[in-house]
Amino acid sequence: MPSNLNLEKAAAEFREKSGYNTFNPIRVKSLLLQLNVLTIFKKMEGAFSGMSLKIGEDKFMLINSTHSLGRQHFTIFHELYHLFVQKDFEHIICDNSLDKKDKKEEENANIFAANLMLPREGILKFIPNDELKKDKISVSTILALEQYYSCSHRAMLRRLVDLHLITEEFREKFGEDIKTLAKQYGYDCALYDSGNDDLVIGDYGVKAKKLFDENVISKAHYLELMRELGMDFGNSENASER
Repeated sequence: MPSNLNLEKAAAEFREKSGYNTFNPIRVKSLLLQLNVLTIFKKMEGAFSGMSLKIGEDKFMLINSTHSLGRQHFTIFHELYHLFVQKDFEHIICDNSLDKKDKKEEENANIFAANLMLPREGILKFIPNDELKKDKISVSTILALEQYYSCSHRAMLRRLVDLHLITEEFREKFGEDIKTLAKQYGYDCALYDSGNDDLVIGDYGVKAKKLFDENVISKAHYLELMRELGMDFGNSENASER
């Protein structure tokens, strides 16, 4: 199994390969398009965050859109580990039935995601020198970092603990009511709200249209596939006729 340093290196190499440097934020939706990962966002109940699936060269993600946007972003980076870094990966759905090996890979995915989303060099560069002491980082800097990297408050605090910039006691002090805190400092709270319901990133619709145009599927099947994207053509006047 890879060590934490191996995972940090893998995240840095992934950034470089994807065209990002070691400190800039990653545009999540653009990256998914670049990597050709078909990603669907759906409202789901419970603690389910996401799942991923790989069949040959085709890669798929399902993300729970009831979670905050910041948490969704972390889930996406987590799933990228499974799809692009984990060896011999095919699919995974995170629940309590995971065996020991899968649970270890889940830990690896979280470490990779934290390094990919919140690179050490970027965080250190962002923090003022007089705050680069344990538990000296200001609330305004923490909030600014969250907005810059589009991450959840929880993920940022966890990363600062891992980098030994804050203690667990400090983290608990700022662990609640982030929206009120963000408003007090003049930040938009969209990052801390849910969103992306029924959003699809990728060429799902393109592939469905191609199958229809090539007479591989019927118009009824094509319309049903498009309804899965939230696109209802009603009486199908807007759908292509053969």
